[in-house]
Amino acid sequence: MNFYKARKILIVRLSSLGDVLLTLPVLGALKRKFPDKNFSFVVNKQYSDAVKFHPALNSIFEYDRDNPETTIEKLLAEKFDFIIDLQNNRRSSKIVKSLGAPVRVFKKPDLKKFLLVHFKLNLFDEIKSVPELYASAAEPALKVNYDDFEFFLPERKAKHVPEKKKICFCPGAQHFTKRYPTDYFTELGRMLQRDGFEIHLLGGKADKEICGEISAALSGAENKSTDDDLFALAREFETCAVAVCNDSGLMHLASAVGTPVIALFGSSVREFGFAPFSRKSLLLENNSLSCRPCSHVGRPKCPKEHFKCMLELKPKYVYEKFTEFYKANV
Repeated sequence: MNFYKARKILIVRLSSLGDVLLTLPVLGALKRKFPDKNFSFVVNKQYSDAVKFHPALNSIFEYDRDNPETTIEKLLAEKFDFIIDLQNNRRSSKIVKSLGAPVRVFKKPDLKKFLLVHFKLNLFDEIKSVPELYASAAEPALKVNYDDFEFFLPERKAKHVPEKKKICFCPGAQHFTKRYPTDYFTELGRMLQRDGFEIHLLGGKADKEICGEISAALSGAENKSTDDDLFALAREFETCAVAVCNDSGLMHLASAVGTPVIALFGSSVREFGFAPFSRKSLLLENNSLSCRPCSHVGRPKCPKEHFKCMLELKPKYVYEKFTEFYKANV
């Protein structure tokens, strides 16, 4: 059976938070183009809230990494007609092979990434966002747009109104080379406080220490970090005028909520497709360095030991860019 005749379709994206969130525009576009199809999703349990209430999905399956056979048994019982594998790794391949249904697989630009990271040979003729790449893998003619990028909350009656003086900082990121220095966030916060802005610090369980460090140094800043409660974080973003983020899953959550985003990129580069998927976004990066990118995922330390990709994005420069962005978008 081919995709167009299939009725029950399984979408596979197991991890990580940002990657799962970036499937949201694809889900919206698929349901809009194929309203009669039944779409299901399989995802790691810790990221299932990212898609839990999406109206395009008929069902969601939480992947058990410790006992994958249990998940596969549940999926087999569903008798899916077709699979869209947006993960394309060993775990997702096992699911696909076990189910035995026809499949379309997301082809990662691994060779281009490798050449750009290790030889600074840029073969990215056109920069495409990850949602665009996912969409072409799912259905070659599928088009995604910013309106499809929406994070759905439970029991929502109406969206909260943004508070014009509330600014959210998201200082966390999984890898060191993606983190804007905490003292820089603190200095930027002081500049914004002098202009009458309120600073709220958002993060998950892994970001609590960083958020606590900044809130201790930045008088008046509110630490709203959670134990990875996506719904609580999304509600904070809804009332936020602008979010200042590293390259992280929360950067994509802010975009999915509709919050204007300023993204600070260190070792990351826009060629990899992870820039904010939003009409209202600004990406700040140091384009003067020949060592960028040093990785396509991030590193625990700067391999050159100077960390200029972040250290040369001075708080005063970010403040000036913030001011321009705020006036244009809020």
